[in-house]
Amino acid sequence: MPLFPILVTIFLALPALSLSDSCPLNISLLHSRSSSDSKARWCGYIFKSLRILQSDYLHRTGFFPPSNASFSCWIALQNHTRQYDIRSSCNLHSSSLSLSCNNITNQSQFEHHFPLSALQPIRNTCNQSLNSAASCTLCTNALSNLDSLLPDNTTDCKTIASIYAASFSDLQHPGTAECLFNVGFPSGKRRRTILIAVFCTLAFFLLVFGVVWAYFRLKQKKKDICKTEMGLGSGLDSMNQSTTLIRFSFDEIKKATRNFSGDNIIGKGAYGNVYRGVLFDGTQVALKRFKNCSVAGDPSFTHEVEVIASVRHVNLVALRGYCTATTNLEGHQRIIVTDLMENGSVHDHLFGSAKQKLSWPIRQKIALGTARGLAYLHYGAQPSIIHRDIKASNILLDRKFEAKVADFGLAKFKPEGMTHMSTRVAGTMGYVAPEYALYGQLTERSDVFSFGVVLLELLSGKRALQIDTDGKPSAVTDFAWSLVRNGRALDVIEDAMPELGPVDILEKYVFVAVLCCHPQLYARPTMDQVVKMLETEESVSSLIEQPLSCIAGRIHTEKSV
Repeated sequence: MPLFPILVTIFLALPALSLSDSCPLNISLLHSRSSSDSKARWCGYIFKSLRILQSDYLHRTGFFPPSNASFSCWIALQNHTRQYDIRSSCNLHSSSLSLSCNNITNQSQFEHHFPLSALQPIRNTCNQSLNSAASCTLCTNALSNLDSLLPDNTTDCKTIASIYAASFSDLQHPGTAECLFNVGFPSGKRRRTILIAVFCTLAFFLLVFGVVWAYFRLKQKKKDICKTEMGLGSGLDSMNQSTTLIRFSFDEIKKATRNFSGDNIIGKGAYGNVYRGVLFDGTQVALKRFKNCSVAGDPSFTHEVEVIASVRHVNLVALRGYCTATTNLEGHQRIIVTDLMENGSVHDHLFGSAKQKLSWPIRQKIALGTARGLAYLHYGAQPSIIHRDIKASNILLDRKFEAKVADFGLAKFKPEGMTHMSTRVAGTMGYVAPEYALYGQLTERSDVFSFGVVLLELLSGKRALQIDTDGKPSAVTDFAWSLVRNGRALDVIEDAMPELGPVDILEKYVFVAVLCCHPQLYARPTMDQVVKMLETEESVSSLIEQPLSCIAGRIHTEKSV
């Protein structure tokens, strides 16, 4: 069976043309197809075949096909095979081989219109077989971001962008044409009318269903709120009896924080503020105060208390207690009390006002501690927990710079036996895994991706997302992948980092970071594998099944890092 099943037939009524000018397109890419194909299906293949030939020409020469080659190529295609009259059957004209977009004639001119941050994702995601839904979606999403920056929003400009993306992929694979040039088949007026009628009917029933569903959903939500109002206190009280948690009074909390003094604020977020406090026994604590709570309390408050109370690990923030109260002046109060982390967060030291850069031994300690904490959540906790919001500001540091994973407001308990969960997307831009951002598909490896971004921040001193000189957002993952692919892994390391470690260890940490940030879900290691790679002297390739060639062609799988 041919690799690229395309049938092409050309004008049977074209005027006689000179054959002295040969067609620059590689017609041999095309293969004959069964003559039993319907006319509509046949025309669809013609559309796709033309674009694939143009993509191949761009890949080989760096130019888009010149307009003066149109007629010679039509003759070459006509000689290739004969079936239908393409002019009347498919409504194709000789100009279909030449595209007009802002006078763009070659690849350099096209790339000149866009920042590297918009082009690099296409090069990274389209340079593979696009046969699977996941790989096709990654490529087409990168292409849609490029479409928004086109100099002209015409059909020709969008087609040129698709040809540009296809030039990086496997042109002999049918998935490329299906993914990037999935044109519709020609149809008559009657068929269009039927399709429009079916679509309108379907839209009407969906609207009715949506209204009915929303009504019953609202009723159920009201019932759930009533249940929560009746059971909030008793639920936390029962948890209090089965753990070492302390239920603090609101007066104790006010005294510990000096009546929530502004001088004691050490963090702010959408949920509210975090305060530094001192308990009656002299213990320093951090107090997370939720704002805008109802009688039922903030749902994320009870969830976070439940998650933190269910885990115990040296690299997870420990919960000391909580406070639920209602007063006439302050209203409904929900407060979580945890141990105070004297050295703030990783974000504070990398991007805050710290006067001295973190040394390599401390960064290595933070990376390993964070990995161990996440591995415990995934494989030590019962049921396992997916954090969903791993980022530099949620990795706290105690006085010995021991890493503590914090902020479990978005965490999810994973039911036993489930490979993944489908849920609304949550987290912080720049740290969210692509399969989660695109499809809402949540797994432990979503946390692995976020950990990889934090590790790259530790290694490079660069933010997950930063604005480049052109005013466009630039991802640290793109920066690292570009260097590793070109055999410059050590250039990822931040300049003038104090007490640099051995070159092979630094290089291994870079490889682990980019592997964790791999765009494909199952190319990433698990957190157990990450811990083993970071804390042992074994090579990366000996601990994972995926060969290191998925990171960069220059990395040898036999190399011990």
